[in-house]
Amino acid sequence: MSNPTPPVGMQGSYGGQPQSAGGAGNNPPAATSSTSNPPSAQNLNQIVTDYLKKKGFTKTEAIFRQETAFLGPDGRPAQRNEESGPKKYQKAFLLLRNWIENNLDIYKFELRKLLWPVFVYSYIELVSQGYTDDAKHFLETLRSQFDAVHQDALALLATVTLPQHVEENKTTRLYRENKYRIPLNQSLSGNLFHFLERESDEGGATITYLLQTHCSVETSARGPIEPYSFEAIYRRAQNLDLDEADAQEGIPGVFTGVSNRDVLDTSAKLKLGPMPLEPELRDDVRAELEDEDQRHPPADGRPSLVEEFDKRIKREDSPDAPSRTDLPLPPSRARDVVMEMQKVRENRDRFRIEGRTGGVGVPISSCMFTFHNTLGSASCMDFSNDHRLVAVGTMDSYIRVWSLDGKPLSTSIEGEKDLKVNNRKLIGHSGPVYGVSFSDSIANLGRNIYGEGEEKKPDTGTKLLLSCSADGQIRLWSLDVWACLCIYKSHYGPVFRVLWSPHGHYFATGGWDKTVRVFSQDHASAQRLMVGHDTSISALAWHPNGTYVFSASDEMDKSIRMWSISTGNCVRVFTGHTHYISALQCAHNGKILASADSGGNIILWDIDKGTRIKRCRGHGKGGIPSLSFSAESNVLVSGGLDGTVRVWDVELPADPNKANPLAGGAVQAAAQTDGAVAGDTIAVGGSVDRGSITVGGQAPPAPGPTGSGSGGGTGGGGTGKKKGKEVQITPDQISAFATKRTPVMNVQFTRMNLIVAGGCYDPER
Repeated sequence: MSNPTPPVGMQGSYGGQPQSAGGAGNNPPAATSSTSNPPSAQNLNQIVTDYLKKKGFTKTEAIFRQETAFLGPDGRPAQRNEESGPKKYQKAFLLLRNWIENNLDIYKFELRKLLWPVFVYSYIELVSQGYTDDAKHFLETLRSQFDAVHQDALALLATVTLPQHVEENKTTRLYRENKYRIPLNQSLSGNLFHFLERESDEGGATITYLLQTHCSVETSARGPIEPYSFEAIYRRAQNLDLDEADAQEGIPGVFTGVSNRDVLDTSAKLKLGPMPLEPELRDDVRAELEDEDQRHPPADGRPSLVEEFDKRIKREDSPDAPSRTDLPLPPSRARDVVMEMQKVRENRDRFRIEGRTGGVGVPISSCMFTFHNTLGSASCMDFSNDHRLVAVGTMDSYIRVWSLDGKPLSTSIEGEKDLKVNNRKLIGHSGPVYGVSFSDSIANLGRNIYGEGEEKKPDTGTKLLLSCSADGQIRLWSLDVWACLCIYKSHYGPVFRVLWSPHGHYFATGGWDKTVRVFSQDHASAQRLMVGHDTSISALAWHPNGTYVFSASDEMDKSIRMWSISTGNCVRVFTGHTHYISALQCAHNGKILASADSGGNIILWDIDKGTRIKRCRGHGKGGIPSLSFSAESNVLVSGGLDGTVRVWDVELPADPNKANPLAGGAVQAAAQTDGAVAGDTIAVGGSVDRGSITVGGQAPPAPGPTGSGSGGGTGGGGTGKKKGKEVQITPDQISAFATKRTPVMNVQFTRMNLIVAGGCYDPER
């Protein structure tokens, strides 16, 4: 059998000599000849095509022709579609960015550190490969992502347009010659590369190539880093330096943007001034106040209503005040004009607490409302701002609303016009009610400022009530038709707190899912979602200008966070409590925050600096459910589960060396208390009994079906021993009012600087 004839291959391509079939004695191919020129890319592709055709590899030849139909500037095949070639970098970057922005908020800060190196190396790759136009389009399309932090670097990159620029530019050489270090939590890095592998065909392979070629992703076992994480707060408090991984982040000699050191800074500029009135509302109120001054001229030595109003406007025009565009509000109505007029009148005529009290202060009166027959079912309480109504939420899933003066509640229901009841029951929740909040209200004017014509006299009473429950719902109730108007479902799990904003329309909620959400009255879904607490929310408070909200977290977290409503970002963190934080309240001047915990501590904070001012001690353990500031922001009142209402001097420094130990029930008073004040006793069973409640003095037995209770008179020191343990009272306590076995659930300073408090009688105390 004869051997087959050797094939003739690639004749003429290497000096015209045929290539032998092989063998030791064969001459080397002519390609080694020094007289021949190397083939061009086009000629080489043609040679390979001819060879595949002669060998009969038709399918391979077809694929080869398809892949070589379009060549890039480097002679390599370039695909026609936008998913490969120069377009693949932009597609890959957008894939990564969308995945990061849709991730959990707690991980976003750390994952965003990937975007800048991916952006830079994508641009350098495009320029190096000669895709000048595509590189320019990539830079112009995506630069807005980094303008705020990397403006100088972007300007430099715009000058790098040719491959030789990449080699000559000092910064781009640093990026190419060094690997960009990216410290990531190990769980995040695992999720990242799993995502990139899953989306390999959609751009994940490009990101993986950039990270493996130009970056060094260094994993660590620590928790995720974000501006107000436990680690960031702890390091700031302890003045600790960065981890080694954080110190080596990026490339030496190149600004890499916001680092973990920067997130420990809480010096963001705040706008703590009052919110300016709407211009039209301001003009209407001033005109009506001028008319009121003409009808009822002020007494000698007392400022007119217009003068009082002008003082307020002057404060609103300060540079520290936020813009009205920061908090969109619906247009004003006739009701708003009347309410603003009355607020000016009450501000002028209120009982004033001037200057430092020195811990002695003025005799501030307190009115206590005691609820009987609750059987431990009452879970929350709120008074309306005009102090005509009180609402109590119960563990039995319903809410009951009373009139504080015992008069019949008004109704708009036609069939109930003649119904004379002083309390109403609101049913709808399917779990315990944890929070109630009345909308704003104020005592009405004695006349209709719009005349006696067709224009109805605006009603300034409270019209709406919010409630939250363990069923995960927030309900909006009408106090005209006594029915639920809307159900807001957004939280996962129970909702523990709900609170109207100072200007109405918006309200904040906090729940078991560790989030704070801000709703507008006319939208069923939340307008803002604040994530950052590590445990469920235990307390909420609004800043008086309505552009910030404060939240506290219970159990392990024990931190207080300040959130911007306009951006949803956390702008301050306050740490220092060692017990469950039970109450928050912001002063009317917008500069001081008060917080209370279950250990009986009250801490005052400087909001702008984010630092602690002082700690007030006097309450026994058990919790302080409610706090309230006077109109001047220089006196604070607190209500505790130890059965006392205590008044504090905000301006007096608390010197722990002068604390008053109470032993054997003896009281060393910091100041003398007030006299007796009349109040009401309310029976939760449905009926209302009128009676005399003496706060801070001896009283007759309390009326009601549960029997009697007694309360001994106390001075400024309040109660003495608490279960055999001494209670330290700081000298900034002005006075203390003891109840008759009634834990205080809610306490408020009225706009006239009187104290209203409420609680449920507990015969077991």
